[in-house]
Parts: sequence; C-alpha cells; structure tokens
Amino acid sequence: MRFPGIIPALTTPFGADGAVDHAALERNATALLDAGVNGFVATGTMGEAGSLSSQERRDVIATAVRAAAGRVPVIAGVSSGTPAQSIAYAQDAAAAGAVAIMLLPSLGYRGDERETVAFYRAVADGVDLPIMLYNNPEASGTDLPAALIATIAAEVEQVVAVKECSGDARRIPAILAAAPHLEVLVGGDDWALEGFASGATGWVSGVADCVPADCVALYEACLAADYETARPIARRLLPLSRLDMTPHLVQYFKGAQDALGLVGGPVRPPRLELDDAKRAILEEALAPLREPAPVAA
Repeated sequence: MRFPGIIPALTTPFGADGAVDHAALERNATALLDAGVNGFVATGTMGEAGSLSSQERRDVIATAVRAAAGRVPVIAGVSSGTPAQSIAYAQDAAAAGAVAIMLLPSLGYRGDERETVAFYRAVADGVDLPIMLYNNPEASGTDLPAALIATIAAEVEQVVAVKECSGDARRIPAILAAAPHLEVLVGGDDWALEGFASGATGWVSGVADCVPADCVALYEACLAADYETARPIARRLLPLSRLDMTPHLVQYFKGAQDALGLVGGPVRPPRLELDDAKRAILEEALAPLREPAPVAA
C-alpha cells in the first residue's frame, strides 16, 4: 500500500456538550476531499486521540471512513504505551473500515532498539493491516533513526511507510537509502517543501485541515519539480505551519479552522483554549492566508 499526496491529520470536533460532533467531522472531511486531498489520518495527535474513549475512537474512524466513501484511504492512529492496547485500537480501527495504522514507538517508555523492534513486531502480529511508522521524538520520547527504521522494516513485513517528524529533511534521503522499499512522508508542516525535494512522496499534515487547496497545490508543484510555483505557496503557509511542532498545535489548528470556514471548535482537557497571547500569535499566522493565493507565472 502506498500513501502519496496530502493526508490531513483530522481534528476531532466537539460540541458544546463535550461530545464528539460527528456531523461537523463529516463536513470537514467532505470539504477536504473537495479540495483534492489524498487520504485521512484519524485518531492521531491532531485528533486528540489521548482524550477519546475506545468507543469514541471507533466512532471517529467510522465517520471518517463514511465521509471518505472509498475515494481515499483512512489511516488510524493507534499509538499507546503497550502492544496490547495498540492491537486493540488497531482491531477496532479495522472493524470501522481503516485500511492502515500509524504507530509511534511505545508511549511513556523510552525503549532501546531491541524493545522498539519487539513493540512493532508484537503489534504487527496482532493485526492484519499495513503499518506506517511514526517517528516523532518530541511526542514519543524515542527517536527512530534511519538505521533503526531499516531494522524494523526488515523484521516487520507489514511496515510499508514512515511518517518522518524529526524536523530534519536529511532524514528522508537517509531512510530511503537504508530502506529503499519504504515510502517516506513528511510529518512536520514547516518543512514540507524541503521534504518533498528530499524524496518524500506524501505529507501527513495539520495545516491541510485548514487550507487544503494550498497544500494540494504545493504538493502538485513539487511533484512536477515546479519550485518557482511551490516556493511562494510554501511561504504563504509557513507562519501557520510553524505552529505545528508546538505543544498547542491542536488549539492553533482548531482555531485556524474556525477562522477559515471549517469547524475546529473546543478542545478537551488536559488542553485548554488559547489565551490572549497565543490568539495573537495565531492571528498573525493567519494573516497571509486571508490574502489572495499566489498565482503561478
């Protein structure tokens, strides 16, 4: 299985009563599809998966699958602290219609290489779905350098792709050299241009939740090696993209969705809403996106 193109990491809208707003989630997903995105990740960090119950996770994935209607793949985030919990999430995701899973190293424990490989092998043995490794040292506490990724992929056949979120574009060619059969996707919004130029074939994106058409245009320009078109688009996205690798990324992107005509809405604890200082940061980042998009020469 391959995952080329723009894959928004869906936010999970909540209503005023705190329940998941499935109608809003479906509206958001439909708008993203209309803009030309190529897939969805549900129940990831951007989806506040850690604050969802197991039933809510199943239902969110089912709503994303229903909205996708077979047009694009739905990948489920199943990260947790134990293989057993990730297997349970993955089995639920498969039952809800997800076609692949995305998985960080074990949360809450910085395993060594032997333990990290064993974690992925155990999850793969428990569910029959392709696996997208998710390397985000900030989120998991465990880095997956290229050599370790190659070892995992050699020992776990179901591993087919990597969401690379270290922030270092040099990792992408290193992974492709170490494990040429793997697909590598950009995982950090503020280096998508560099990531595509380095060999990434896709982008799991938060900013695509807010301005999907711009992200699709950036991807298509990079695919055509038209960097004269790509660079102005990347510059337009960059202020908001820079808010991705921050502790308040969910609040920032939900706020951006609300400002740009989609549904972000409130967050769940332990997250709190943005304070005035952070709202000012978001407003500054949104300013370029309220201007007309650049026109290709």
